[in-house]
Amino acid sequence: MDLYINLQLFAEEKTEKPTPKKKREARQKGQVAQSREINSAFVLIGCFLVLYLLSSYMMEQLENTARYTLSLNVKEGLYTVEGVRELFAGSVITAAKVAGPVAGVALIIGLMASYAQVGFLFTTKPLEFKPDRLNPVEGLKKIFSRRSLAQLLKSLLKVFIIGFISYKYLIAQYSSIPRLLDMEVEEITRFIGMTTVNIGFRAGIVLLMLAVFDLAYQRYEFQRSIMMTKQELREEYKQTEGNPQTRSRIREKQRQISMRRMMAEVPKADVVITNPTHFAVALKYDSDVADAPYVLAKGQDLVALKIKEIARKHDVEVVENPPLARSICEAVDIGEAIPSELYQAVAEILAFVYSLKNKS
Repeated sequence: MDLYINLQLFAEEKTEKPTPKKKREARQKGQVAQSREINSAFVLIGCFLVLYLLSSYMMEQLENTARYTLSLNVKEGLYTVEGVRELFAGSVITAAKVAGPVAGVALIIGLMASYAQVGFLFTTKPLEFKPDRLNPVEGLKKIFSRRSLAQLLKSLLKVFIIGFISYKYLIAQYSSIPRLLDMEVEEITRFIGMTTVNIGFRAGIVLLMLAVFDLAYQRYEFQRSIMMTKQELREEYKQTEGNPQTRSRIREKQRQISMRRMMAEVPKADVVITNPTHFAVALKYDSDVADAPYVLAKGQDLVALKIKEIARKHDVEVVENPPLARSICEAVDIGEAIPSELYQAVAEILAFVYSLKNKS
């Protein structure tokens, strides 16, 4: 029995690691590996720490406001426009004094936690309208996706942990609860506040430990989400490096331009040293440019023939010296001065050429 496998089923499988370009594009779109649980845990701990440190100050502000409100006399115009405005302004100021430190610390800690995970990133891409977000099928896919299931399990786990911590702490304080009946209002308030802060601290620390695992999971999911198919890799390579035929034509054009530029320098040479059929090197000596003769042009075979042709056309002396021509071609690039071990041989040729010019 013949076994038939449709290879097209694997054509779009994302098996390749993302390239740096793919990662940059994902970051520009706001797609980063970030754990919101880290932010939540640090914000929770920070807020309860502020409540613990500033509890006396907050209670004092609330007491002053309550005392002032209860001292107002209705007959003195409490329910007039001015009275209501004054009462409202006082309440807003008190709320700002009480909630302001907590909100400020929460904002700063949230920004610092995000910066520690992904660095500075500001983009409006996630806010842009996308028609596929209105597609109910895509919405259902997201609801029943693996990521949504993981989020649900994390939420249930957090609720269970916070509930368990609260239960265990309240059980430990069970013997103190009946004594609340004999306490003053201030003592009851202090007890409830400390109980809340202690539960918050414990929950925050446990959630922070869980957030470390969530961060590892988010990075794994992010890396998996930006994996690429082989076709995407090929397309990106074409975009960054260009089509192979286009690159070949560009290189050929560059070689032609370089060749024309080199040939234009040959008439300026003092001498062309050749191996009769294989090598040709055009040299020039100018003390203002270099301390030794330098190469204006060089080439082999057809290029060498072209150099000799141009040299003869412009009355540049052509001297045959196969070993020297080969040595310079192999050791010296265009624009570079000849090495010191070739000074003597080149000097003799230049002296010969200069003597010919003087005779002419």
